[in-house]
Amino acid sequence: MKSLRVLTGITTTGTPHLGNYVGAIRPAVAASLNAGTESFYFLADYHALIKCEDPLRIQRSTLEIAASWLAAGLNPEKVFFYRQSDIPEIPELTWLLTCVTGKGLLNRAHAYKAAVDKNTAAGSDPDSDVTAGLFMYPVLMAADILMFKSHKIPVGRDQIQHIEMARDMASSFNHLYGEHFVLPEAAIEESVATLPGLDGRKMSKSYDNAIPLFAPREQLRKLIMGIVTDSRAPGEPKETEGSALFQIYQAFASAEETAALRSAYAAGIAWGDAKQMLFERIEREVAPMRERYEALIAHPDRIEATLIAGAEKARQLSAPFIRELRQAVGLRALNQQAGVRAARADKTALPAFKQYREKDGQFYFKLVDPKGTVLLQSTGYASPRDAGQAIARLQGEGPAALTALAPNLAPVQGVTSADIEQALQVLLDAADA
Repeated sequence: MKSLRVLTGITTTGTPHLGNYVGAIRPAVAASLNAGTESFYFLADYHALIKCEDPLRIQRSTLEIAASWLAAGLNPEKVFFYRQSDIPEIPELTWLLTCVTGKGLLNRAHAYKAAVDKNTAAGSDPDSDVTAGLFMYPVLMAADILMFKSHKIPVGRDQIQHIEMARDMASSFNHLYGEHFVLPEAAIEESVATLPGLDGRKMSKSYDNAIPLFAPREQLRKLIMGIVTDSRAPGEPKETEGSALFQIYQAFASAEETAALRSAYAAGIAWGDAKQMLFERIEREVAPMRERYEALIAHPDRIEATLIAGAEKARQLSAPFIRELRQAVGLRALNQQAGVRAARADKTALPAFKQYREKDGQFYFKLVDPKGTVLLQSTGYASPRDAGQAIARLQGEGPAALTALAPNLAPVQGVTSADIEQALQVLLDAADA
C-alpha cells in the first residue's frame, strides 16, 4: 500500500506566535510521527514575495520559522523539510500549469476578488495595485501541492478553494497529457485551536495582539500579565466563557489542569494569580524549545545546511517528475525517437470527485467522468469532514459503499447505476495498481 502524503507550507513573512504553535506547529509535528505517512513541510518564500517587499524581513522570517519548527521537534531525517525557492522544478511546474489553467478560474480566487471588490468600492480601477503575483498565487500553490503528488493538505476553511483549484488544474493537465497528477484533498481539522490574543480577538500580528512563541521568559510573563480581563475583584466568581486567559490556558493544559483552573474561577481567583498560573504552564512547555530555538538562531549555518539537505532529498522526487512532465507536453530532445504519441492517446483518464460549498452553507461532492459529465451527486453535508469521509468511503470501498450512502446521494438524470458502479470500480482498481 502506498504511503499517504501530507503537505504543509508556511509563508515566511513573520515571527511564529503562540497561536501558530497551537494551531499549526504542534499538531503538524505530532502528525509527522504517524506511521504510513510521508510528511512534507516547506518554507513558502516565493509566496512571501507576493505579500512582502522587505528582503531582510523575508530572510529573517525564514530563519525564525525554520528554527521554530526544528525546535518544536520536527525531525528533518523523518520528513521532507525544505525551502520552496530551493526547488527549481516548482516554478517550472507553475508555468506548465499556467498553460492549462483558464483565466476565468483565477478570476474567481478569493484574494483576487477581494482586491477587485475593494478597488471597485473605492472607485478605482478594478486591478489597481493588483500584481500578477497575487493573481497567479493559486497556480504557484497548486505547483507546490502537485509536484509531490500530495494526497492531503491541512488547511483552514478559507483555503479550501485553493485545493479545489489545484484539483481543477491537475484534472485539466491529466485530461490533455495523461494521468500524471494525484488529485489532492483538503484536510479540515475541526478541533484545531484558534487562540485569542492579548485583547481577546484572534491572535494575529495584524492586530498587534500576538505573544511571540519564543519571547524571553520575562517578556513572556509581561505579555501574559497584560492580557485583557474584566473588572471582577479577587473573591468574586469569574466566567470561563469568553475568557481569553482561560482559552489560552486550556490550549496548553491537561484536562485535569483545566478543570482545576475552572474551579479556581468559580472560587474567585484573582486575575493576577490566574495569569501567573498561565505563565507557569506555558513556560513549562515552551522553555525547553526556547533553549533549542536560541541555539539554532545563533548558528544559522546549521539551519541553512538542514534546508539544503532537505531540498536535495525533495529533488530526488521533483527532478525526475518534472522530466516526466516535460516529456509529456513535448519539451523533448530533438533527436528523440519520432512518432511518440501523446500520453492522452495512450492513457485513460480517471473519473474524479469534486468537493465544494454552496451558498446554503452546505458541503457537497460530485463524481465526474474524464469529460466532466456528472455521474454521481451528493446531498448537502454540514461539514467538509463529513463530505470528505463519504468520498473516502466511495474511493476505498467502491460500488460496495453505494447502499450505505444512498440516503445522501441524489439521482442524476440519464446516469444508470451501472455507469456509477463502473466509474467507482475504475477508481478502486487504479488505487490498487
